Amino acid sequence: AVVNLVPILLEQIEDYAQQFASGQVRDPLLRLLVCERMDDIDAQNRARILDQCFLANHSKMLEPFAPYRRLREIYQYVLKQHGKDSLGYLSGQYFADLLTWYHLCWTGESVRRDEPLVVRLMTQGEGFTREDRRALFDLIGSLMSALITRYRRLQERGQIEISTTPYYHPIAPLLINLASAREAMPDATMPQATVYPGGRQRTAWHVKEAQRHHQEWFGTPPQGMWPAEGAVSWPFAEVVAEHGLGWIASGERVLRNTLAREGAGAADSASYSPYSLNTASGKVSIFFRDDRLSDLIGFEYKGWHGRDAASHFIAQVEEIRAKATANDTPVVSVILDGENAWEHYPYNGFYFFKDLYETLSAHESIRTTTFSSCIARRKQQGVKELTLGTLVTGSWVYGNLSTWIGSPDKNRAWDLLCTAKQSYDWVMGSGRLTEGETQVAALQLAACEGSDWYWWFGDYNPPHVVRTFDEIFRACLVELYRLLKLAPPAALAEPISRGGGEPESGGAMRRAA
Repeated sequence: AVVNLVPILLEQIEDYAQQFASGQVRDPLLRLLVCERMDDIDAQNRARILDQCFLANHSKMLEPFAPYRRLREIYQYVLKQHGKDSLGYLSGQYFADLLTWYHLCWTGESVRRDEPLVVRLMTQGEGFTREDRRALFDLIGSLMSALITRYRRLQERGQIEISTTPYYHPIAPLLINLASAREAMPDATMPQATVYPGGRQRTAWHVKEAQRHHQEWFGTPPQGMWPAEGAVSWPFAEVVAEHGLGWIASGERVLRNTLAREGAGAADSASYSPYSLNTASGKVSIFFRDDRLSDLIGFEYKGWHGRDAASHFIAQVEEIRAKATANDTPVVSVILDGENAWEHYPYNGFYFFKDLYETLSAHESIRTTTFSSCIARRKQQGVKELTLGTLVTGSWVYGNLSTWIGSPDKNRAWDLLCTAKQSYDWVMGSGRLTEGETQVAALQLAACEGSDWYWWFGDYNPPHVVRTFDEIFRACLVELYRLLKLAPPAALAEPISRGGGEPESGGAMRRAA
């Protein structure tokens, strides 16, 4: 398999490992987990615990555990009886137990099976002491500290290929050219800003930083790159080729849009081969995911018995093979979020994974591989490459970029960012910042360029999540202005988006169509 690890995620994992090692823990819930006197927790932190410690898939991660379920029932009863005064009716032991269960439910199925401490605490169920909580805290610390090394060893053994993403997960085609969104949605309303200043250079910076950090973490440079949200364009492919990366990947509908532009129909098997993009900066291969198979795993199999889901999946792949010509070996790319689907599965997807990989490992004609190995094998076998002379801008969500641009609130966010980038360029051009100040400001700008702000803006998303991302995005821009030694615009004091919907999977995942 290919495992894509976003650089900023790896930096956060490293940061957590350092927090555990130093004892200087900034994560509020982890810090509260080992609080010595739970009765002394102030109202603000009590509210924080209650607000965050029930945020999990209730049917799969809360309901199966009677003590955790009972904690929620107690809170609901007290809230109904006493409203906003309910914080004072819950004991320190209640908060100790709730914090412990929150962290236990997120440990994951493999940890529960391998770690006696987790089994003991889940069996105990309540009355957790500080020693219990400290032991769980230390276990989480050891898991976090070993995580990057674990993936490095998997790659060294040849079990996985680790790919990367532009450093702070930006929607690179939009940085390069905002108007490129219209290639797949020609009637979309665009921001007032017509261009993101210096967007191509910023994209190159994100790619280069991702490569540099990847080399430090894993000892070898990345061979390929999963663009943030599979968002691709021809100019982005040029940047990737320019930096020596061998492959990128995107959604099946991007391929279909591209073939339609070239005047070619898209057969059902069109996505079952890598394509070559011969850009002015060099050649890069591109893979397109099988949207149907990927969405079966992401959305449908969560309600199936693990063995049934695995058998069904294998049967779908066998059918693809059966329809192929004798001289053709289909390359079926199944790509989805590595983190979001599994809390909706029984046992965190444990039995589905077990049955799927056992069946794949023993199968006579299906072989799992990685993108780089696939490219090398096809070259060795002399397989003729398919080429694309163009690439329609789009992503794995709907084949376009509507998730990140084109609505009033998303466009307003882009206008705020474009204005901030203009100010950034003016200050950088003036030479008024020291080298250290310049580096800090560049990183802050990168945070503002990340994709998830725009993902969550929209009236179809849950209000409480939209509010959080809205507040943090505006705070990031305000901090950028502070680092530039400028006063932030008054517009940053006003909310950008308010939300109001209840999307599938809480909005963290989207179907391809």
